[in-house]
Amino acid sequence: MLFKEPLPFITTYIEKLNAAIETHSPGQELSRKQRYWLSFCVMSIIITNSVCWSRFEKAGIGQYSTAALSWMFRKSKIPWDLLLQLSVSVILKRYGITEGSIGIDDTDKKRSKSTKKISHVHKIKDKPSGGYVMGQSLVFLVLITPKITIPVGFAFHMPDPALSAWRKEDAKLKKKGVPKKERPAEPNRNPNYPPMPQIALTLLDQFKAAHPNIRIQCIFADALYGTAQFLDHASDIFGRVQVISQIRSNQIVRYRSKAWSVEKYFAAYPGVEQNLKIRGGEEVKITLGSARLYLHAHGKKRFVIALKYEGEDKYRYIIASDLSWRTLDIVEAYTLRWLVEVFFQDWKGNEGWGKMTKQTGEEGSSRSLILSLLLDHCLFFHPVQLARLENKLSAYTVGSLIKKTKVEGLLATLEQIILSDAPDVQFQKFAKAVKDNIVSLHPSKKHMVQRNLGRLEPSPSLIYRNAA
Repeated sequence: MLFKEPLPFITTYIEKLNAAIETHSPGQELSRKQRYWLSFCVMSIIITNSVCWSRFEKAGIGQYSTAALSWMFRKSKIPWDLLLQLSVSVILKRYGITEGSIGIDDTDKKRSKSTKKISHVHKIKDKPSGGYVMGQSLVFLVLITPKITIPVGFAFHMPDPALSAWRKEDAKLKKKGVPKKERPAEPNRNPNYPPMPQIALTLLDQFKAAHPNIRIQCIFADALYGTAQFLDHASDIFGRVQVISQIRSNQIVRYRSKAWSVEKYFAAYPGVEQNLKIRGGEEVKITLGSARLYLHAHGKKRFVIALKYEGEDKYRYIIASDLSWRTLDIVEAYTLRWLVEVFFQDWKGNEGWGKMTKQTGEEGSSRSLILSLLLDHCLFFHPVQLARLENKLSAYTVGSLIKKTKVEGLLATLEQIILSDAPDVQFQKFAKAVKDNIVSLHPSKKHMVQRNLGRLEPSPSLIYRNAA
């Protein structure tokens, strides 16, 4: 679809964002051109579902050239480091949000095997195939509140090259039977390549500093973040709040001076059947067991929970840092983690960064991602979404809002033409812009006009020799 101007709700959102920047950092506010460019980019992502300058040029009927869009992206002095942080503040203020929970998770973005100029690209595990592909890894913070769920922070993850090389070599030597004392020692981790749990802690610190008045009720993450350092540090950041994660079945716990694996403990003390409300809605049957046990890997007591849904054969094991919560409250809180996965699906499928994001360098990747997340925030200012949430109804899905906005953009363009003083002249200008920028014909290599097909006939001398 096409558009001539960004829709009013997008312009309103960018103006509110600019007002927040002006209040936070006087002198760094956006110029009129910068505000229009951001509005144009958000509208273009909606229309094209990409962050691609050539697609933006076509969707906007030539308002911006590809070169002009790229120049603004690279050279214009937009305070990129403030955009996402203050956009979160704008939404929290608009909806009167004062508390919520934080979900932490990581996700991957596949890239081409020959990618060289896009930053943070490395070999990642491809879950569907079981093999490896080249791609980018990101850690996200998602704020989950009684009203809305929004992304509030992100960072790229890059494995330490020296550590990765050592692990690969160590695995080869181990396979050959080389004893540990004869293998090279593990190198110290380069602080420029922090692990994902450390990245998540940094993001939590940044969120706390940027939004000190938001009360965090609990934090939850998957098993990758289930370390003692992460649980304790994350809890301390927000004043000893509950932190929930998972552990492996072979983790050792102590009960009555006896060491058990978590799996063996709950085999000896199995759970009981209960009903669980999933995210405050659907009720399902589960088998649930729990105990406050000394966890050897953490060096302290943790609330350890064994959970098994109806139809499952094996338990999954959840841990919590605060021992004063009830078992069922911990499990119900942990079901909210699925909302982070829903955000990933919406973001990758509808908000532009899932495809055609080929901006090079570290700035190219992070800034294009920020533009994509601004779209996610902007949709909360769509009139129908505002009305829905103000009337305490569940928000509309991202996909349906995107479809509606595409239609509204096209209708607004046609309305401008029809209601103008000279609609026929305006239509001719519109038609010319479409023909010049959208419709382009390319020569086909399937047809052989002006090409030499070669000599497609027998040679007389070879006919005679063949006959002889």
